[in-house]
Amino acid sequence: MTPVVLLAVLGAAFLHAFWNALIKTGGDKQTGMLMLTLGHAAIGAVVVSLRPLPAAEVWPWLIASGLIHMAYQLFLAYAYEHGDLSRVYPIARGTAPLIVAIVGAVVLSDVITGREYTGVAVLGLGILLMAQGVFRNDESRRLLPYALGSACATAGYSLVDGMGARVSGDPVTYVAWLLILSALFYTPVVLALHGRRVLANTPRGWALGGVASAASYVAYAVVVWAMTQAPIALVTALRETSILFAVLIGWVVFREPMQRGKLVAAGLIVLGVVLTRT
Repeated sequence: MTPVVLLAVLGAAFLHAFWNALIKTGGDKQTGMLMLTLGHAAIGAVVVSLRPLPAAEVWPWLIASGLIHMAYQLFLAYAYEHGDLSRVYPIARGTAPLIVAIVGAVVLSDVITGREYTGVAVLGLGILLMAQGVFRNDESRRLLPYALGSACATAGYSLVDGMGARVSGDPVTYVAWLLILSALFYTPVVLALHGRRVLANTPRGWALGGVASAASYVAYAVVVWAMTQAPIALVTALRETSILFAVLIGWVVFREPMQRGKLVAAGLIVLGVVLTRT
């Protein structure tokens, strides 16, 4: 991995934590996520208007990714309704590589090295410690299934988009189309679940949604581009430094409780990700 790719992925990691923080600041989290999704679609529409259509073999990857992103957005917004940024984000982001490692070993017959086994153990310990904090500190336990659902979706779209972008050969156009499709899938589902009230928002809410959309789009476009320049495993591992950014934002900006156990758990999650993906 070159220094340029390294710095680009670190910047994308910060932007990912940043847009999650913006969603967390809003009142109704599904409304905030809808603003983010519609902003994605608007940005994507501008991009695709200037570029050729993807080839036929790219569309199955795009449709699959759009559906998985829809699930990811629903689960993540529900999780933030019940938990802190510094609690939800590490569980949601850290569990994804654990799922990938286990599925790869069991279903895909991937060869797991001793280092990777160590990483899985460290990662699992970190996630358990982070989840245990929910029970120790009388936080809402409902955040756990939603955060884990978000993690499953993250694991799914990471694999789909890494392969889909390579089939496409044009990561910028690929990301633009997948975010358009994600909005097309997410919007009717969230309206069916919550009604038209999710469309009600203040000018400040719309502005935050626009900023979050831009940050999210740039962050993911950079990551997908990086996956075409460096091994997918290395890129996804480095991207998980966003966990540390999210914990720091939660502590400094939202004044969320920062117990020693939460810091230790976040550190173990990041270490486990690095061990399993490098």
